[in-house]
Amino acid sequence: MQYRKLGSLKVSALGLGCMGMSEFYGPADEHESIATIRRALDRGVNLLDTADMYGRGHNEQLVGRAIRGRRDQVVLATKFGIRRGEGLDRGVDSSPEYARQAIEASLRRLGVDHVDLYYLHRRNPAVPIEDTVGAMAALVEAGKVRQIGLSEVNADTLRRAHAVHPVAALQSEYSLWTRNVEAEILPAARELGVTLVAYSPVGRGFLTGTIASTEGLAADDFRRFNPRFQGDNLARNLRLVDTVRRVAAEVGCTPVQLALAWLLAKGDDILPIPGTKRVKYLEENLGAVDVTLTAEQVRVLDEALPAAAGDRYDPTGMRTLLQ
Repeated sequence: MQYRKLGSLKVSALGLGCMGMSEFYGPADEHESIATIRRALDRGVNLLDTADMYGRGHNEQLVGRAIRGRRDQVVLATKFGIRRGEGLDRGVDSSPEYARQAIEASLRRLGVDHVDLYYLHRRNPAVPIEDTVGAMAALVEAGKVRQIGLSEVNADTLRRAHAVHPVAALQSEYSLWTRNVEAEILPAARELGVTLVAYSPVGRGFLTGTIASTEGLAADDFRRFNPRFQGDNLARNLRLVDTVRRVAAEVGCTPVQLALAWLLAKGDDILPIPGTKRVKYLEENLGAVDVTLTAEQVRVLDEALPAAAGDRYDPTGMRTLLQ
């Protein structure tokens, strides 16, 4: 495994996103999920990414069970800021009071005395970011958090937050089909020395080249309702996958490995966290670390893949982004 820097932390070049082990991508098997986490640790992956809202706390509990006895091998990241109501109802709470409340609940579920990286998952623009980050900084001072991060904020918010307390990581969606961070957000992160943690680096599985329709997805898989997987958007996006397949064949790797290798080639300050709940897909993902792309191959991919058709989320989800 290769390693990169995230604030004061040494982290694996690929992390493991654990969200799908609890919801959003169809049913999961807890035994297989825990085996996947432990196999990741065996392979040198040390960055595990969870959040209090995944499975309404279930994901943190699962991760906590998986790392029991191996805490010293883990850079543990979790998030707060999204409150779950009934059904799919969600609210954003980035108040200082909730930051203090949420960390205590997360530590209990994870079974640890601190987390290595604590993110604000989403921001409520009615709460000054300076107030939220001030509360997070107090958690660092108290020893409950080692580093702080933000998720899906704009460049201005990132700069304002960093002026209060150093921000180690900015988690944003970034992949061959989601590149909006390249205009302003990634440059701001680099200006401040903030690592960009790329979630959904394989386009929610779309860049695997195995999804031609939503018919085979589980009834509760949220991609069934994601705009990029619908109608004309889907047809247009499938053409992007053809390019990924072609270049992957030339390179001698799978489309998944190509998508991850492209991100790794973008700079040592980029950390993809592909999510999976199965060991076999974990092993495929990790193969990307051994794929070296030439500058020409990166350029071809940059130019050949225009923006994906459709929004990243439904209208409700889109309103929570880049605040």
